[in-house]
Amino acid sequence: MLAIIIVSWNVKELLRRCLQAVYASLATTHLGAEIIVVDNKSDDNTPTMVRREFPDVHLIEAGANLGFAAGNNLALRMLLSRPDGGPEFVLLLNPDTEPVADAIPRLVAFLQTYPAAIAVGPQLRYSDHHVQSSRRRFPTPLTMIWESTPWERLWPSNPWVRFYHCADRPDDRVQRVGWLVGAALLVRTAAIRKAGLLDERFFMYSEEVEWQWRLQQGSAIAPPPNRSQLEHVEVSSQIWYLPDAVIIHHEGKSSEQVLVGRHRHFQQSRLQLARMWYGWSIATLLHRLICAGYQYELIVETLKLTLGHRPELRRQRIETYRQVLLALTQTDTY
Repeated sequence: MLAIIIVSWNVKELLRRCLQAVYASLATTHLGAEIIVVDNKSDDNTPTMVRREFPDVHLIEAGANLGFAAGNNLALRMLLSRPDGGPEFVLLLNPDTEPVADAIPRLVAFLQTYPAAIAVGPQLRYSDHHVQSSRRRFPTPLTMIWESTPWERLWPSNPWVRFYHCADRPDDRVQRVGWLVGAALLVRTAAIRKAGLLDERFFMYSEEVEWQWRLQQGSAIAPPPNRSQLEHVEVSSQIWYLPDAVIIHHEGKSSEQVLVGRHRHFQQSRLQLARMWYGWSIATLLHRLICAGYQYELIVETLKLTLGHRPELRRQRIETYRQVLLALTQTDTY
């Protein structure tokens, strides 16, 4: 009935806690599940830990760091190719998450109760149990220009980003959404067969946005969204947010290990999505604004270093931003 896919890279201790929490959540209602760990060539002995402590887990060793999309696709291809059609539901789960109590059975029960729903996600919370923003509308060109940039920090109340983050809606009510942060997403297998696998052109970040658009459209070759669709998608959306299911998300622990890579993949994925959906002109404008943002950050950090404010941190950030900016100026960025 249920398969759980966890793609891991050098987060052995977090993965151990994740698997313990998964088994505890499943045990609350005796819900059976096949748990699959795809290890992206960790060098912290993750495979050894999984084999020794969780012998029932199906371990797939990728042999290289394939990223989020390709890592999940390894397991999805295996499941979808089974003669029996595979499980009814698939839960994509980050290794830096911990389901709380009966979170997983609650998600499964929701899809069982509402046959039209194609996917459902939990309320994510930070390690301190504060609610983590995970609900989204699909991004417009204006959203992409402002969101996750220095300009957003300078104007945090700007209406485009607030709308994008569903800030006009309470986070304690069941609701339709455009898409959900991919740290924990339960999807109906039948919907995956229609929409296809995750797009492996995205190493990490933004792949869940593009995939959930195809899931909404029920097609592997879904045209980019137009303005009318973006305005009305949540009225008919069958991707749901279920706050009664709670999962702790220790955000970004895999990507924090390579800070430059995290920034680079995040921005390149945004540019890739902008090009796919809105064309080269919007992607080029976004590229220039992103680069201007990092140049601004470099100036700010250099001034702080000159004033002697936390010099070690400033040097680290200056080097990170310098390398990211260099990577973003390469011709094959997007």
